[in-house]
This record gives sequence, structure tokens and C-alpha cells, in this order.
Amino acid sequence: MGTLGKAVYTVGFWIRETGQALDRLGCRLQGTHAFQEQLSRHRTLMNLFDKVPVVDKGAFVAPSASIIGDVQVGRASSIWYGCVLRGDVNRVSIGSGTNIQDNSLVHVAKSNLAGKVLPTIIGDNVTVGHSAVLHGCTVEDEAFIGMGATLLDGVVVEKHGMVAAGALVRQNTRIPAGEVWGGNPAKFLRKLTDEEMAFIAESAANYSNLAQVHAAENAKPFDEIEFEKMLRKKFANRDEEYDSMLGVVRETPPELILPDNILPAASKEK
Repeated sequence: MGTLGKAVYTVGFWIRETGQALDRLGCRLQGTHAFQEQLSRHRTLMNLFDKVPVVDKGAFVAPSASIIGDVQVGRASSIWYGCVLRGDVNRVSIGSGTNIQDNSLVHVAKSNLAGKVLPTIIGDNVTVGHSAVLHGCTVEDEAFIGMGATLLDGVVVEKHGMVAAGALVRQNTRIPAGEVWGGNPAKFLRKLTDEEMAFIAESAANYSNLAQVHAAENAKPFDEIEFEKMLRKKFANRDEEYDSMLGVVRETPPELILPDNILPAASKEK
């Protein structure tokens, strides 16, 4: 955005702020008779001047997440509740089938002491656990970042690399493929097994399926939500012995049946 664009943006901001100030003044003059509508300023997708988030239509972004500035989210990826992805001084790129779980933070660095530009690049089918912090780092395809882990500037996690929960990975550390690192500061612990590598891909697929359910639920209009509440109350599950005493046979309405791809294995076997 050039100088003229920034000037126009600033004037527009002043006009909007002036309108809000006049509204507040009018409410004070009306006293106890004033009606104030409380609006949340939260925006799931927010531009920063000319930096605009680009989210694939097949991705899921939770309503309480914040994606700001130069951020790209790929197909079938999911950004969960409370996450912040802030691409203000550099860019954030997230591949396909990746999940950034609740309350995680992804930020960037304009440069480090060596002058190296540090965007945050996250590949395909990556799992980032709850409350993780990724800052100016690179996470390659099918890597796994545990809950509460912190990756600092210049860190590279290679394909099938795993960072244990709560680990602190120091600047410019490289985690080789197929290794588990953990601790504070993070150090090599052991090699990943074949089963653990397969689990990383399975975890990403599970979250992609689960994201579809959450996306459908968040897209429901208010009247449909209230209708389903009524159904749940009417068809609330009772103890089987209690039902048999009353001679009641209950059938679950189709609206309340979860898709097969997120049912527990034990449920499927019944």
C-alpha cells in the first residue's frame, strides 16, 4: 500500500472512530433510556493494510481463531479455537491437511541478528498440538509438534520429526527426520518407530475429518440449533434398565447421529 492508500485508510479510520464517539455521546445524553448494542470487534480473518489472509475454501477456521495479515492456509487444513496466526512483519504459510490445535500461536520474525528473513513455513499433514508456539521457524511435511512446545527463530523440523510436549527448541536448531526431541532446552531423545510415523499421518487425517464436523456445526443457523436442542431434550438417553421397565424403545433421530469417520472404534463394533 502506497502513501496515498495509507492516507485514505487513515481518514476512513478517523471517520469511523468519530461516528463511534458521537454514538457514545448520544447514549450519555439519553441517560438510562439509551439502548446500546454491544458488538464484538473480533474478526476471524483480518487484513493488515495490503496484507490479506488467503484461506482455501476447503479449510476450517474456528470462529474464535484469528488469522491476520500475510497468511496462507491450504486445502483441508484446520485452525482451531483460540489460535492466532499473525503474518504482520513476514509471511505464514500452512500446507494441506495440517491442523493447528486450540490456543496455538504462529508468528514470524522480520529478521534475526544475522539479517536472515524468517517467515513461518508449515508443510502438509503436520500436527501442531494445543497451546504450541511457533515463531519464525520451518516445519516440514508430516512432522509432529507436541502440546505446549515452543519453536524459536530459525528452527527446522524435518519430515517425520517429532517435538515432545512442553519442549523448548532453541534458535537455529535442526531436528533431523525420524527423531524425537524433548526437554528444555530440547535434545535428541530417540528414533521414531514405524508405528509412530504412521500415527502422525493418521492424526492429521483424523483432524481433517473432525474439522468437517465442526465446520458443519458452526455453519448452522440459529433456528436449526434450537431445533436440535429440543430434539436432544426429547430423546435424551436413559438407562437401558429404566427403559425396559417402562417398555420404551428409543430411536436416535438422524439429526443427532455423528458421521462414521469420527465415531470411536468401540462404537463402530457394536
